[in-house]
Formats: sequence, structure tokens, C-alpha cells
Amino acid sequence: CASMIDPISLSSAPKPSVCLQGRDMSQPPLGALAGLRVIDLSRVLAGPLCAQMLADHGASVIKVEPPDGDEARRFGPPLDERGEVAYFGALNRGKRSIAVDLSRPAGRAVLERLLAEADVLIENFLPGTMEKWGLGYEGTLAARHPRLIYCSVSGFGADGPLGGLPGYDAVLQAICGLMSVNGTPD
Repeated sequence: CASMIDPISLSSAPKPSVCLQGRDMSQPPLGALAGLRVIDLSRVLAGPLCAQMLADHGASVIKVEPPDGDEARRFGPPLDERGEVAYFGALNRGKRSIAVDLSRPAGRAVLERLLAEADVLIENFLPGTMEKWGLGYEGTLAARHPRLIYCSVSGFGADGPLGGLPGYDAVLQAICGLMSVNGTPD
């Protein structure tokens, strides 16, 4: 992001860097979802697009990224006028971003503080990742945050013959045979 600020104060936690993209975040949000607070743990495409649509309708969306950023930040070119990856910007406009290492206890504590005020959580990790971190919905988050709406996006779900596999577009095209009819033999 071009401008980094820290508008979120998380008591004993170090001040996070937050990136503003899209609309002027100093103005109150407009739209049907104004006042809704969304925590976006998702990455790449399906989850970020879902959270972006909520932001487009006025929700306050905080994108939680790993310390090295969402991998979509490195999907360029093309780059936008600020030199940032256009793909990432197209899926994350109107969001604030914070870098948090959820694999560490301190990072999970930051997430818990964010969830205390959240209405919606969106994640698209491989099934079982949130449970591995002690953040599964059924076993942990539902009891701690009973009003939280939990949205888990996955390509194949948690069980079944392809359960747990990543669900990227290229994977789905290969599995269904679409790749075999596109392009040239070489």
C-alpha cells in the first residue's frame, strides 16, 4: 500500500500497520451494510472478493494478512498507477489491512481482540487450518463470539474424495478437463 497508518489501537499489542485502499476511510461508510464489521482472513480470490462486496455495500472490512502480505500482492504485472499489483487492488478496495502472524500466539491474541467487535469472519484457508491454530468455529469461536457469522470458503470442502484440497482456478480447470481444450499442444 502507498500510505500506511495505524488507526487501530490494540492495548498491549504492538501498533499494527493499516493500509487504506479505495474509499476515504475517515468518512462514515455509506450503504446497506454500514456499521457491519468484517474480519477478512482470506487470500487470493474467492474470499477477498466476498469481503470486497461487503465493503462495497458499506461494511467496515479489516483484512488480516500474514507478515509478508497476501500472496496476491505478488501476482503482477500489471501494476496500477501507484506501482502496486492491480489484481490485489481490484479485490481489496475499501478495506483496511493489518499484518498479523496467526501461527503465533501473539498474532492469535490480536485476532481475538479484533473478533470481540466483529460481526463477520471470512476465511479461506485449507480445511483444518483454523482448528490447528485453536480458532475453529465449532470448537472455539462460536462459544467466545456467539453473534459472529463465520464464513469459510473452500474449493472442495473438508471431506469427500477431494476434501481438503486447495481449490484454485487452475486446479479446477485441470480436474474438469477445461485445460485440455484450451491453448495449443506446445
